[in-house]
Amino acid sequence: MIDSHCHLADKQFSKDIEEVIARAKEAGVERMVTIADSLPEAELCIELAEKHPELFATVGVHPHHAKDWQRGDGERIREMVSGSTRVVAIGEIGLDYFYNHSPKGTQRAVFLEQLTLSRELLLPAVIHCRDAIEDVTAIIREVEPVQIVLHCCTEKRDDVAWIIEHGYMLSFTGIATYPKSTVIRHTIKECPLTQMMVETDSPYLAPGKHRGKRNEPAFVVEVAQAIATEKGVGIEEVAAQTAKNTVQFFGLPS
Repeated sequence: MIDSHCHLADKQFSKDIEEVIARAKEAGVERMVTIADSLPEAELCIELAEKHPELFATVGVHPHHAKDWQRGDGERIREMVSGSTRVVAIGEIGLDYFYNHSPKGTQRAVFLEQLTLSRELLLPAVIHCRDAIEDVTAIIREVEPVQIVLHCCTEKRDDVAWIIEHGYMLSFTGIATYPKSTVIRHTIKECPLTQMMVETDSPYLAPGKHRGKRNEPAFVVEVAQAIATEKGVGIEEVAAQTAKNTVQFFGLPS
């Protein structure tokens, strides 16, 4: 199994990252993709991935930090990509109209620039979307990136129908285990298993059994179980197919 989206450079993991990785491996999570929210965090993600063979990294600026984007940051991303074979995607990029920590116009401009960069570099993009699916979809349509995953998908199936039909990916978190997450579970039911990935988004969004505690990659097994239940298949099938999807999406070693 692969945790396709976790934030292992987060300060919540600074004191026990070795133990966190060990627990993930004990749970059957063989590989993890550690996601960047900012360029300083991207450097930490790369350091972790170069130290631990189980880890791979992304580089990018989250919409919360779009207000901090500077001229030359695109070139910094290029340098990080070319400087390490452990970088497998651009992300986490996108739009967040729920918190609006950055102005909407700035978010759109920074998202467009980074998504265009992902296409130029022939790298997949990891997309954040909250209360912004129309604008996110419009920018994806404009850029036509090589591949994207809508991470932590919480949208209705109808709102992501075009993304699915275009062959792009959806990724699901522990939110799918929450009793009130019926909309998400319906989207899971309607999305082909061949277009899914599983993630923890740790240290955030712990599955129901661990809700209120720090999330970690070992708990991605519970996300896979929720999908298996909704799909009416065994967890082994979900684990195998989502791992295959993740390897293909990020271009990980077989």
